Amino acid sequence: PDAGVIIAYGRILPAALLPIPRHGFVNVHASILPRWRGAAPIQRAIEAGDRETGVTIMRVDEQLDHGPMLTIAKAEIGPDERTSSLSRRLAALGAEALPPVLSRLERGTASETPQDHQHATVAPKIEKQEGAVRFDESAKVIYDRFRAFDPWPGVFVESHGETLKLTDLRPAEGVGASRTVLEIRDGVLIACGGGAIRILEMQRPGRPRTPAAVVARGLGWRDVRPRRPARHVR
Repeated sequence: PDAGVIIAYGRILPAALLPIPRHGFVNVHASILPRWRGAAPIQRAIEAGDRETGVTIMRVDEQLDHGPMLTIAKAEIGPDERTSSLSRRLAALGAEALPPVLSRLERGTASETPQDHQHATVAPKIEKQEGAVRFDESAKVIYDRFRAFDPWPGVFVESHGETLKLTDLRPAEGVGASRTVLEIRDGVLIACGGGAIRILEMQRPGRPRTPAAVVARGLGWRDVRPRRPARHVR
């Protein structure tokens, strides 16, 4: 073969394969290397609150996302963007950036830029248990993790022996001890380590997505709003 191309392959190629294509192997990687080397660069960039990412086309060597770079195409990350949307945009960006690189390799005019390995960060594979919400963290951290882990593994809480998947939420203003239910009205407002999150939709095991306030009331959740005294019928 003239060249080999790998995209989201998830494995390090055996060294014996690398010299087989005449122009070697190139990898279309969904981050601006050397940031976020590894299996989950898109999710980790969103989880970290990054505002910019992109696609790096690099030459494959014997180490993880380590080889010299052939081109970089950058993209902004929207403040509410989730993994599914960003994945589609980066796939299109990578598809657009790849053919010119292959053409330059064929002509012998490709320029290779070594990575700055001292600034490398790793994007390990997502584990399901990472989706557990910890309300002692700030609302922003929780929201960024929600965006990163949509659609899998999602974020979830435990209540009354059930695992509740939080299928839609937003950061919000609110003050209280962490995990306090501040309001059940237009969603469920829960205090965090900094700010609050408003859960708009939840999903109980084996059931469809449901407005969060309906689920909360069904489970007997109570908020801390002062209760009005009962009115007597005259």
